[in-house]
Amino acid sequence: MSDQRRLAAILVADVVGYSKLIGSDEAGTLAQLHALRTEVIEPQIAKHVGRLFKSVGDGFLIEFASAVQAVSCAKAIQEANGQGRLTLRIGIHIGDVVIQGDDLMGDGVNVAARVEGIAEPGGIAITRAVHEQVRDKLDLGFMDKGEIALKNIQRPVQVFVIEGAKVDRQATVLPLPDKPSIAVLPFQNMGGDPEQEYFADGMVEDITTALSHFKSLFVIARNASFSYKGKAIDIRAVARELGVRYVLEGSVRKAGNRLRITGQLIDGSSLTHVWADRFDGPLDDVFALQDQITFSVVTALVPKIDQAEIERAKRKPVERLDAYDWFLRGMAKAYETGDFPAGEAAQKMFARAMELDPDFATPYGVSTRFYSMKKFRHYVRDPAADEAEVRRLAGRVAVIGKDDALALSFAGHALLVVCSDHEAARTMIERAIAINPNLAHPWQAMGSLSLCVGEHEAAIKYLHKALRFNPVGPDIFNVKQTIGAAHFFLGQYDEALDWANKALAHSPNGPTAVQVAANALAMMGRRTEARQLVDTVRSVHPGMTLKVLEHLFPWKRQVDQERWGEALRAAGFPE
Repeated sequence: MSDQRRLAAILVADVVGYSKLIGSDEAGTLAQLHALRTEVIEPQIAKHVGRLFKSVGDGFLIEFASAVQAVSCAKAIQEANGQGRLTLRIGIHIGDVVIQGDDLMGDGVNVAARVEGIAEPGGIAITRAVHEQVRDKLDLGFMDKGEIALKNIQRPVQVFVIEGAKVDRQATVLPLPDKPSIAVLPFQNMGGDPEQEYFADGMVEDITTALSHFKSLFVIARNASFSYKGKAIDIRAVARELGVRYVLEGSVRKAGNRLRITGQLIDGSSLTHVWADRFDGPLDDVFALQDQITFSVVTALVPKIDQAEIERAKRKPVERLDAYDWFLRGMAKAYETGDFPAGEAAQKMFARAMELDPDFATPYGVSTRFYSMKKFRHYVRDPAADEAEVRRLAGRVAVIGKDDALALSFAGHALLVVCSDHEAARTMIERAIAINPNLAHPWQAMGSLSLCVGEHEAAIKYLHKALRFNPVGPDIFNVKQTIGAAHFFLGQYDEALDWANKALAHSPNGPTAVQVAANALAMMGRRTEARQLVDTVRSVHPGMTLKVLEHLFPWKRQVDQERWGEALRAAGFPE
């Protein structure tokens, strides 16, 4: 007779340091253990509809029908236990178990027992399978501990630990990097002129980029930091949500030819001020003032700085301040809404910056993004003309922007998307990463390139790097939908659908995310849902037909293009 099995959520709880406690006070420890069981554990098991199926010494093994019940019970037990003398560790896993009378055995139990040992005293550790079930249902924050090899478990297991309450917009608390980490928040425009807002924003972007040149720092992307613009800011919450230790905030006052920049560096965990200062000077010295702020921050966080890093960060990007001003205006317009009209207006400002200073590389690179956006939003009327312009702009970046990581990564991405030139794209993107591995966009571009050339596992790795540098920015839907596409090609359709839905949460009816979701649904056999999704998006984007979509992405491998086309047909996109 074959073993009876079922899916169950298993909670394993164990007393920390039990043997030592027994050795020092056996009677007292046993009395406390009895009280812990009868006054805390058993009442919470009953409340959360669980079943205690095994109790061995100081260990308790409990079964639940759902992960939500298990985690809720674990949280309640730890809170009820409070400051008791006996401290518990708890581990939870959901998986297949073997039924033997009233007892349960198998991997579902074994993994939970191993995960329990990873939890901190008084803490709760859960596996990825549990996290997937509870992250959007419970008001809890989770820290990703990564994949961990567990004793006698065949494969590494991704483990999360519970970290207080859920942070706004993000259920998982990001672990701190292994080096000083910082986010530069939007500076206040103190000049009194709303028209000067672009200038204050430009200062922050430049300071962020300068800090990112220091490989001894971890710097959050500008777009993630600017998601807090215009909002009441809780420094501690911001630091937790972005996964950084330090936050830099400040103000800019521009009056005539004079400029004043203030800054203060705050420890996000203790809210103590690490450093604060004010910098005054003529507008002509704007780059010197930025350098002073950058070096003040860096020297406060990193005792020893490599001279080469200092020189890279001091690179002056432009000779003419009027060209720089037009570039800042263009960036502000490009970020304004991200739509096509705003992109056209930004292009004119970048063109003016190039005209005033033909050797200023960044506007050439950023301008190429406009053509990538046109293609994916189906605005292209003359593909040959767009391709020629991208090659012209990228060619200029290759000559004058050899040390401009942002210009190189944007140009490389456009060469991939608009020109289907995989090799030229790789050359530029790899150069961008070598220059500055602390920027999100080069990793995003490398992820897109890897997807298109068939390196799907590498694509996921690179895109997760981009996501760590830019965890909450308004443009992360691009990263999430590309991760979904990579999972699609790996045959991981559940994961593909999950990431596509995450992207759609940011950008409803986003054409690429819809394709990923519909294709995954179709390949999972859920074709009715796929067709409903296709019908919905085509009511907004009627031009999404097979004729357009099959050649939208620059797949290098014929097998990938055929597989994508097959899924599009199965999903119900019309010819």
